[in-house]
Amino acid sequence: METLLIVVIVLALVFDFINGFHDAANSIATVVSTKVLSPLTAVLWAAMFNFLAYWIFELKVADTVSKTVFSEYITLVVVMAGLISAIIWNLITWWMGIPSSSSHTLIGGFAGAGVAHAGGFEALQFAKIMPTIYFIVLAPVIGMLLSYIIAAITMQICRHSNPRKIDNSFRKLQLVSSALYSLGHGGNDAQKVIGIIGAAMLSQGMIGDIHHIPQWVPLACYSAIAAGTLIGGWRIVKTMGQKVTKLTPFEGFSAETAGAITLFVTQYFKIPVSTTHTITGSIIGAGLTKRISAVRWGVTIKLIWAWVLTIPISGLLAAGILRILELFLEH
Repeated sequence: METLLIVVIVLALVFDFINGFHDAANSIATVVSTKVLSPLTAVLWAAMFNFLAYWIFELKVADTVSKTVFSEYITLVVVMAGLISAIIWNLITWWMGIPSSSSHTLIGGFAGAGVAHAGGFEALQFAKIMPTIYFIVLAPVIGMLLSYIIAAITMQICRHSNPRKIDNSFRKLQLVSSALYSLGHGGNDAQKVIGIIGAAMLSQGMIGDIHHIPQWVPLACYSAIAAGTLIGGWRIVKTMGQKVTKLTPFEGFSAETAGAITLFVTQYFKIPVSTTHTITGSIIGAGLTKRISAVRWGVTIKLIWAWVLTIPISGLLAAGILRILELFLEH
């Protein structure tokens, strides 16, 4: 059993690493597309703030994720099936350049494996899951509205200023906004993996609750997501930074600030949200300040389809993987 737990922890850190390069676009697409930072400098900047989140945020999101499935239905095989499903879906969407949610594929995989193991939906703690479901829609909408409002107010304040000076000022401000967004990304996404490892440890009676998790777990998770961000995810950077709408430093600042505010607030309320959904909505909001046609809605609709399908596909995939694992590990 100890060997199986080690395998689960390794898989969780592999997922966290993949999450880092899969979601690197969330932290750096805007700052790269506006040419404020080079791609290499941007990923170093994002990775640093992803890791610094360890010292800033409490384990609120981790606690929610660890309670996705009722404890009596959690086994190491259930957690393993969820992780393998999440890794597969993340790699598929990364290869296709689709910025799907790593958060939702992890929660969907964990939930799907739990349901398959229990033989029904009684395995799920819907009080923990439903806010995540609601925020599939709410996170991008909130990001879009905040970004639009921030951009509109800033445009009014700066309407009589020298355009070149404004551009230079927002290039500097974008460093701050991208750093804040990367903090939010680290505080949100790394914690989901902490929650999964915590669920595995809870199933073995190693800890009483997520707040008693050994310190090496969060340190390893934050390190893994930071390392993954350093690798980058250039296919998705192109989609996020260029295909949704073209951004100026002013618009990039508005999008990143709106995204950071959304992530900080949802983290406070223990709601695991998709950083991908959040920043996409924020980018759309910034683009709408120019005109509706500035947003490439065809690309956006494809992204929405990926968002809708991520949880059910991950859940079904995890259920199938669970049955295969059970044949080899529990008999």
